[in-house]
Amino acid sequence: MSDAHGVARDQLRAFIERIERLEEEKKTIADDIKDVYGEAKGTGFDTKILRKVIQIRKQDKDERMEQEAILDTYLQALGMLELPPEAE
Repeated sequence: MSDAHGVARDQLRAFIERIERLEEEKKTIADDIKDVYGEAKGTGFDTKILRKVIQIRKQDKDERMEQEAILDTYLQALGMLELPPEAE
């Protein structure tokens, strides 16, 4: 086997080992997050709502406002949201 193949093999092995380590770290972090949600649930918090809050906090303000406006439009169209008195 040429040195080029040996170097490529070593690089490939290094990439694979790094990915494996990161995957293990990711699993550990996911387990930690699951534990925190469990603690929150144990103290009475609704974990579905906590997840939604986390999702919303990841969005920028404009994106969040746009999604809220679309949601309001859909809910109004379905009769699930009353219009404010000044809008009628």
